[in-house]
Parts: sequence; C-alpha cells; structure tokens
Amino acid sequence: MSSDFEGYEQDFAVLTAEITSKIARVPRLPPDEKKQMVANVEKQLEEAKELLEQMDLEVREIPPQSRGMYSNRMRSYKQEMGKLETDFKRSRIAYSDEVRNELLGDDGNSSENQRAHLLDNTERLERSSRRLEAGYQIAVETEQIGQEMLENLSHDREKIQRARERLRETDANLGKSSRILTGMLRRIIQNRILLVILGIIVVITILMAITFSVRRH
Repeated sequence: MSSDFEGYEQDFAVLTAEITSKIARVPRLPPDEKKQMVANVEKQLEEAKELLEQMDLEVREIPPQSRGMYSNRMRSYKQEMGKLETDFKRSRIAYSDEVRNELLGDDGNSSENQRAHLLDNTERLERSSRRLEAGYQIAVETEQIGQEMLENLSHDREKIQRARERLRETDANLGKSSRILTGMLRRIIQNRILLVILGIIVVITILMAITFSVRRH
C-alpha cells in the first residue's frame, strides 16, 4: 500500500516540476508557442489532479493508526497543487490580455482595468477553493472518526458475543447440575420408600410371630 503511494508521489513530483517550469516560460514565449504551452500545461494539471485522487484513495486504505503521516503529506501536495493552479491562472490572464490587445487594440488603461478585474475574480475563486478544501478535510476527518467508531463497535460486538457464549455454557452447566440433583433426589426418595416398606414388613413379621406364639399356648 505505502509503495503504491510513494510511486504516485514520485510521479507527482516530476509532473509538478515540469508544470512549474512551463508556467515560468509562458510569459516569455511568442504568441503561437504560448497557446501550445498553455494547452500543454492544462493537460498536465489534469494529470496531476488525477494523481492526487489516486494518492487520496491510497491514503483511505491505510489503517487509521498509520494514516496521520500520509494525510499531512497529502495536505502539502494539495497546497502545492493550489499554488500551481494560481500561478497558471495569472499566467493565463497575462496571456489573455495580450491576445485581447492584439485582436481588439485595447489601450493600456483598459487592459489594466480588465486585468485587475480578472485578478479580483481569481482571488475569489481561490478563497472558494480554500473553503472547499477545508470542507473536504472536515469530511475526511469525519470519515476517519466514523471508521474508528465502527471498529470500536465491532470490538464491542465481539465482546458481547463472547459473553453470550459464556452464558450459554453456564446455562448448559446449570442444566447438567439440575439433572444431577433431580436424580439424587429421586434416589433418596426411592431409598426412603424402600426403608418404609422394609419397616412394614418387619412389623408384620413380628406381629405374625407373636400371633403364632400366642396360639400355641
């Protein structure tokens, strides 16, 4: 599991290094090369997002007691991804302003106003992205808490099952003891009946002996 995560980490590091280099080159390229470079960076950003998703899935499969370190690394990578997207947006804004000026012949003041407006929108998008990331982090932490609760419930269930098994064994032992006591009582009663019968026989025998003795005299 951790080996897969580390493999994704290496791919992500290589890819983000390439993206950073290309974003820095965009402002200095001729218009035709800029357009191609922008499209290339967009494609690589999507690949980086997919790598982050794969890494996130790997982290979710890691046991909770070992997950903290990987979660911290994931937060760092997501922050790095957010910075790359911000830098790319700024680079695209500059590129869009340049293309717009070439097509429409806008003066410098109009371009500056539009750029300020776009930067303001970019900042708003960044704030929204941070709020979404915070919400996502809360959801991940809630999921971790839920998994821990499920594990605790599973342990409690095992304890309850073991207690039930002990109760069944106790009931079985009590049943055996009850049968043994019932047998003992039955034998005691039988022995007393036999003693009574023997006593009656002895009494009858004595009476008969006395009767025969009286008749002879």
